Amino acid sequence: MLLHSRTRVVLAQEESGVSFIPRLLFGLVFALVMSSPSLLVADSIVIAGSDVVAIGDTFDVPVSVSGVSDLYAFQFDLSYDPTVLQLLSINEGSFLPSAGSTLFIPATIDNTAGAATSTADTLIGTIPGASGEGDLAIFDFKAISVGNSALTLSNVTLLDSSINNIAFTTTNGQVVSEVPEPNILPMLGLVLASASLAARKFSNRQT
Repeated sequence: MLLHSRTRVVLAQEESGVSFIPRLLFGLVFALVMSSPSLLVADSIVIAGSDVVAIGDTFDVPVSVSGVSDLYAFQFDLSYDPTVLQLLSINEGSFLPSAGSTLFIPATIDNTAGAATSTADTLIGTIPGASGEGDLAIFDFKAISVGNSALTLSNVTLLDSSINNIAFTTTNGQVVSEVPEPNILPMLGLVLASASLAARKFSNRQT
């Protein structure tokens, strides 16, 4: 009787096209996720900055973090529109060094593809990580044409001092590059000078 019952279960699984092992693995993974709040609740936010600039401007855009606890190391990629922006350099932010000595590795810059790959930073030694909010890295750009460039984060990893993953969400940024507004002060000075000269000529004719 027991053999017949097992046969019916196997046949039912084969008819449904779902084998027992994948269903079991799915159940185990689901149970693991449900029992790990850190995988479900992401209080930390990694944020790419935004700005409005004029063509020819050089400017800094931070990638920052907020709401993080015990951040020991991080890595991320940043992409941008190379027809609008040129990435000049990448510098370490102030957040991680606030917790101790660090080893900072700036990304490989590709201004043809518009990619900064593998910006990374880590604390050194057996010490607690940084908590709170602050800048992870500073990106120095130059605006080379009019347009909008998204600043998109990818391949982000945050690790705590036990080398465990820290849950997070990301917020991408945007840079708007515009035609610079004309400087009206020289034009205004020229108009005033012309008006003054005309007034003097008129005054001389009257005398």
